[in-house]
Amino acid sequence: MLETIIKTVCVLTVILLMVAYMILIERKIAAWIQDRVGPNRSGPRGILQPFCDGIKLLFKEEYTPDGVDKTLFVLAPALLMGLALASIAVIPFGGQLEIWGKTIHLQIAHVDIGVLYLLALSSLSVYGVVLGGWASNNKYSLLGSLRAAAQILSYEVPLVLSLLSMVMLTGTLRLEKIVDIQIQQGWFILSQPLTFLIFLVCIFAETNRLPFDLPECEQELVAGYHTEYASMKFGCFFLGEYAHIIVSSSLAVVLFFGGWHLPGLTSESPTIGAALLRVIIFLIKVWAFIFFYMWVRWTLPRFRFDKVMKLAWQSLVPLALLLLISNTLVVYFTGGQAHPSYWGQLIGNIIVFVILLVIVGLTPDRTGEGNMPITFYQTERNTSNLD
Repeated sequence: MLETIIKTVCVLTVILLMVAYMILIERKIAAWIQDRVGPNRSGPRGILQPFCDGIKLLFKEEYTPDGVDKTLFVLAPALLMGLALASIAVIPFGGQLEIWGKTIHLQIAHVDIGVLYLLALSSLSVYGVVLGGWASNNKYSLLGSLRAAAQILSYEVPLVLSLLSMVMLTGTLRLEKIVDIQIQQGWFILSQPLTFLIFLVCIFAETNRLPFDLPECEQELVAGYHTEYASMKFGCFFLGEYAHIIVSSSLAVVLFFGGWHLPGLTSESPTIGAALLRVIIFLIKVWAFIFFYMWVRWTLPRFRFDKVMKLAWQSLVPLALLLLISNTLVVYFTGGQAHPSYWGQLIGNIIVFVILLVIVGLTPDRTGEGNMPITFYQTERNTSNLD
């Protein structure tokens, strides 16, 4: 129990510091892309800006509008933040460490159902969004929560199918075992690029990040489901969103980029130095993925909501099913779950991609359908008053 408590405190401290500086880094990246300076007043080069933002949230007025359901209004941000932080428990970040003859897993919870645990908590996070929007007694908040519910539940389906492919190829639900298999056979990003693409799109939609930030769309919904929130309640929503980004980035690194493994540099030695190097490499990969999140935010425009739904049900779900069938055949006709053929996986992905190109080529172009036609009325010029 003492070991678990120490690991929990250390991991949560690192996560909270990462969240604080993710906000600063995102503002700096936005300034860099838009040719601005960004925060630069609080400390050297604005490095103390996260502490100033935290103090501002702590001392801001705790405002609760009239007509809200106070219990659910307070519960919603706490639920969203709690689920996001609890998801970190099963993420392996450095293999094993041996101290004084005792083997320590660099992972808070060493469980057999890591993938199912993450899926369960990610599906429950929709309750925090829906309860926050409904309890706010605000139509914009309610519309934002309904959009979030539809979006999260829709993209859960292709996300689960993509994870099912990975579980079938590895034969385990343990995330650390998936990393071990990649250390032995190669990273899955090289043999399963289409599966990674589906997973990537789904986690962007699950975290409500651009181009899938329809629940928070400022131009239409003011701020979405957290319109009525202020002070630390709003801070909890913010913390939950960024913690969710960290969890999804860590999961992408574990499933497709070999976790803490870097060929030619890392070893599985249980010494303190080797374990520290593995943790540093894992954090570098996670930060690279977080940078990609922020880069996409300031690069791609927001999708229209009906196109977001079509992308999930008409594109990602059929593609994920095709990949699942392809990987099933690879496992059946090659070495089984213990040694699925690397080249068989890659060839299966290529065949599915070719099928996708053929389907897209044969599908008639329906661009512009469903848009409201714009009619221009030309009026005759009245020249009677000019004579």
